[in-house]
Amino acid sequence: MAVKKRVCVILHTMWSSGTGRYALVVLALWALVALVSLFWTPRPLLATDGYHVWAAPSADHWLGTDGTGADVLSWLMAGSRTNLMIAILTVIGSAALGLLLVGLMVARSTALASVSVAVVDALISIPTVLIALLLAVPFGASAAVVVGACSIAYGLNLARVARPAALLAARSQYVESARANGAGSLRVLVQHIVPNITPVLSVQLSMSAGTSVLAEAGLTYLGVGVGAGVPSWGHSLTTSVKLINVFPLTVLWPGLVVTLVVIALNLFGDALRDAGDPVANPALREA
Repeated sequence: MAVKKRVCVILHTMWSSGTGRYALVVLALWALVALVSLFWTPRPLLATDGYHVWAAPSADHWLGTDGTGADVLSWLMAGSRTNLMIAILTVIGSAALGLLLVGLMVARSTALASVSVAVVDALISIPTVLIALLLAVPFGASAAVVVGACSIAYGLNLARVARPAALLAARSQYVESARANGAGSLRVLVQHIVPNITPVLSVQLSMSAGTSVLAEAGLTYLGVGVGAGVPSWGHSLTTSVKLINVFPLTVLWPGLVVTLVVIALNLFGDALRDAGDPVANPALREA
């Protein structure tokens, strides 16, 4: 019951701020559109209209058509599922890798911690695009390559950013007391270190989700992202960006969607950090 009350307080606090309200509304609409697209889109994805190629918005095609005569709105709705899946899996993957590295970087063994820090500092300089290219060689262009590349890159970044707060918690007296009472490294990490770095995690993971949406568009444009025929926002941008000077509206819609969602994800992390911090949110201390 206490957990449910805390969640309600956090959501109410986020809704009370303009940025938090914007983030919640946009993300809720994203999830709703992705759900609706499972059952309905204005036009079948494979349906094309050769007589209305690059058509302007009309009653038949609300956002117009692309170069094959496919309905832009239908592809954007279906693409929301792909991008939502990529964002969720990237958050899970980067959180798992980041927390694993954090646990190693604050380990009691000085040698293990030093080696872990050196490895993270060395690998963090590798661009996400290069990681995606390396993964695309054995696995081919797919959404899995986008998720894998983003999870590795953002997990390393998460570990580096969260290390100072995690190290401070690992050296605290209550952690030393827990270890003296027989608590293992995993228990210390989950029960004591992770709760103390939650504000950092909320911001970094929301940024990872937002950046994964941008990465999907960029990697798909380079040919190592989502495969051909798979609906995604990056695919919609890729198919229309070549004629942006002639038919700018077909680029405007997917670009606008990506921009609104990325902003919402970044603002969501900031709002969640402020609402979930008992110091910054007095209502949370009373919950």
